[in-house]
Amino acid sequence: MSASPAQHLVVDGMNVIGSKPDGWWRDLDGAARRLLDQLSALPATGVAVPLVLDGHPIPGMPEGRQPGGVHLVYGGTGRDAGDDRLVQVVAALPAPDAALVVTSDRALAARVTRLGATVEGAAALRRRLDDADT
Repeated sequence: MSASPAQHLVVDGMNVIGSKPDGWWRDLDGAARRLLDQLSALPATGVAVPLVLDGHPIPGMPEGRQPGGVHLVYGGTGRDAGDDRLVQVVAALPAPDAALVVTSDRALAARVTRLGATVEGAAALRRRLDDADT
């Protein structure tokens, strides 16, 4: 993660899913489930993990607290709806400047940086998750 300790790891789910061309586009719900499972399996660090996914709730994956401290949030549909929701999540944190946002979306990165958050690219988290699976 970043050099300074984050109190929240806010994940742009679609960016992380899309950072690895593993056929996720054939089963988007399955890819979202795998990402949730991987985030839930990370060793407990005391860091809250909001995972923001675009679209409507996936069957069997309700919005809210999930295993492993992940808090699943859906952005709804429409242009930039997921990005708007992620910005709302960061803005609502008690200390947005203690958030590490994982995204490779430059416009979204600029928006959360203005709130004080730190940004890390999606591929870096994808590598950590894949390394943890091996």
